[in-house]
Amino acid sequence: MKNHIRELRKTKRISQEELAQAVGTTRQTITSIEIGKYTASLPLAYKISRYFEMTIEEVFDFSETEES
Repeated sequence: MKNHIRELRKTKRISQEELAQAVGTTRQTITSIEIGKYTASLPLAYKISRYFEMTIEEVFDFSETEES
């Protein structure tokens, strides 16, 4: 799933480790989510979105997962 986490982190000038600590996960999980290797659970997606003061839809791109 595509997302904007990397760009948002760069804008806030925070590391993957800092984001991971803020949302209660590991740096490896943040890395995997950023590169699309792992899809965040709904609770984690919510925490990440709240951290950036955005909606889940603003951070994560659900368009490629929708069924036609």
